Amino acid sequence: MKENLSGSRPKPPQSIDRDLYKPAYVQLADIVRAQVASGELRPGDQLPSEAQFVARYGLSPMTIRRALNILVDEGVLNARQGKGTFVRPINLAQATFGLEDLRSLFGDEAHTSARLVEARVRSADELTARKLGIARGGRVIFIRRLLCPEGRPAVYHREYLIYDPTRPIVESEMEVTALQRLFSGRGETVLKRGELSIETTLLTDEEARLLEVKLPASAFRIEHLFYGFDDQPLSWGWFICRSDRLRFRAHVGVAAPEPGTEHSR
Repeated sequence: MKENLSGSRPKPPQSIDRDLYKPAYVQLADIVRAQVASGELRPGDQLPSEAQFVARYGLSPMTIRRALNILVDEGVLNARQGKGTFVRPINLAQATFGLEDLRSLFGDEAHTSARLVEARVRSADELTARKLGIARGGRVIFIRRLLCPEGRPAVYHREYLIYDPTRPIVESEMEVTALQRLFSGRGETVLKRGELSIETTLLTDEEARLLEVKLPASAFRIEHLFYGFDDQPLSWGWFICRSDRLRFRAHVGVAAPEPGTEHSR
């Protein structure tokens, strides 16, 4: 292993505490993860052999393999058949950008309101019918609304739902709380899965007026297609988000854990 040249960072734990409530394999995974985060192990470095791990930490080969498999699954390590286990180099192509900023725009019910602009039953045009897997001219519910954190419009939402008054989604989709659940991962939902795509767009006159933005102006367009538990489309639409209210961030590599935090498996 390479020396830790950082100097200012605390050294990661080097031993298994058998009095800890955490299983030994989780502790070992945490130790190796911390060594990668601190730079003690660098991208491309080969880890000690299984026998060396056994001798160093007094654990069984099965426990060692279980710990390393956690880190392989997390993308921290790369196991090469017949060669050993290595620290995986940073791969920008595998960076994952989250929607935390979009979620934060919803806040809670006390600070975020959904201003209903329009809600009516209409006939599906060709594009809507294709997205929702229905016949052209089929009945859909068309909803337009503004999401207003702290009373200021930030997101314009257009959505098409398959018309079925027996489905709770018809009623719940009228409320901002349904969207809050989607972005927080809390509560019950009638949705099984969804597809999202993000692109930049120029605001139309209507969008700029509703979002209180002067033209010309750009924005993010986040298209969504949600499916029910029968794997049939339920909802298609898109969010138009003011570009000054949304940023996309991703962390690449292994971050040093914050004080007081721990991994578990």
